[in-house]
Amino acid sequence: MLKITNLKAGYGGNEILKGIDFELKPAEIVAVIGPNGAGKSTLLKSIFNLCDIYSGRIVFKDKDITKLPTHKLIKEGVSYVPQGRQVFPNLTVEENLEMGAYVMGDKELVRTNLKDVYAKFPELKEKRKELAGNLSGGQQQMLAIGRALIQDPEILLLDEPSLGLAPKVVKEVFEKIVEINKEGISIIIVEQNAKQAVKIADEIYVLEDGKIALTGGKEILENPKIKNIYFGGR
Repeated sequence: MLKITNLKAGYGGNEILKGIDFELKPAEIVAVIGPNGAGKSTLLKSIFNLCDIYSGRIVFKDKDITKLPTHKLIKEGVSYVPQGRQVFPNLTVEENLEMGAYVMGDKELVRTNLKDVYAKFPELKEKRKELAGNLSGGQQQMLAIGRALIQDPEILLLDEPSLGLAPKVVKEVFEKIVEINKEGISIIIVEQNAKQAVKIADEIYVLEDGKIALTGGKEILENPKIKNIYFGGR
C-alpha cells in the first residue's frame, strides 16, 4: 500500500533520515520505535510532506506521492495526527472536527464522517459545543484522532499518541487505535511507549540514527538488545 525507497530527509540541509526503506501493507499496523532523535517523527513528516526530502521515493498505491502537497495527500487518503495533539484550543470540539474537513469538497461525506466520529468517540459528541482547550489530555488526543478520521483516510499517521497521558488513558487510546485499524485503515504509529506500540503492531521498525536497525514482528521483543534498551531486560 505504501512503499518508501532509500529516503533521505531532514530540515534545512540537516539530514535526519539516511536512506530508509519501509513498507506498509493494507489494513496493517506498523510501529516505529527507537531512541529520541532517531528520526521517527521525521519519517511521518516525510510521508506528509512536512520536512525536506533530499532523495528517495514514497509510493502510495502505485502513485508517487514524494513531495506531493499536504492538502493533496489528504485527498489521496493520507491523514496525520501530530505529536502533542495540536488542537485549536479556542475553537469548539465540533469546530475542530470541521477544520479537519476543510480541504474536502464533499459536504455530504463530511456530515457522514462527523456522525461516524461521534459514534466512535461519544465523549466528543457530549462536549461538541465546549472549547477544545477545556478538554482533558486524553479527550484532546481523541479529538486530534477524530479530526484526522473525518478526512476519510486509508492511512493514518500517529505521532506519539500516548505522550503526556495517564496509563489508564493510554490504554483507552490504544484500544481506539486497534478499533480504527479493524475498520480497514492502515496505521503507522511512532511511539516512545514501545511496549504498547509493539503489542498492537503487525510489523515493527526500529530506527537508530536515521537508519533502520531492525525489523520484524512481535518476536522482536525477544531480541536481547530490544529487551535491554526498551524494557529494562524484562
